[in-house]
Amino acid sequence: MYIATVARTMLVLPVVSIVAGHALDPAAPWLELFGRWFVFWGVGVRLTLAGVRQFFQPAFTAREIFHMTSNEALPLVRELGVANVATGVVGLLSLAASSFTLPAAIAPAIFFGAAGFRHMAERDRSRNETVAMASDLFLFVALAVFVIGTTA
Repeated sequence: MYIATVARTMLVLPVVSIVAGHALDPAAPWLELFGRWFVFWGVGVRLTLAGVRQFFQPAFTAREIFHMTSNEALPLVRELGVANVATGVVGLLSLAASSFTLPAAIAPAIFFGAAGFRHMAERDRSRNETVAMASDLFLFVALAVFVIGTTA
């Protein structure tokens, strides 16, 4: 379930949305479509879903991603969940308020980059941690391309 959700929100749904957006409005700039849909799906949907799961099921993140076996970290994972929901909501709202798109890309780009590079340092990554690393780095690059392209 985790891998399927990550694949859908990080690649499949953004690409389908970009192609559909271009089909509906061929004059729409590619970079705008790219940013809109990667922010909505990759930041909005993914972080909101992850945050809800981290809040209500913190043991999954603690054990499957961070390899923690004690329950001491669960309150911290719940707080990470709240931060992810807060960030995700801004990403979701970017669909209705296009002025949110760039700001909703900047902070998560930093977060995904830092998280992805941190995962790279782990020597014995689990499959879920490898998926988290790859998806974090992919979204870091996608968001960075949008931010740089928009602000250049």
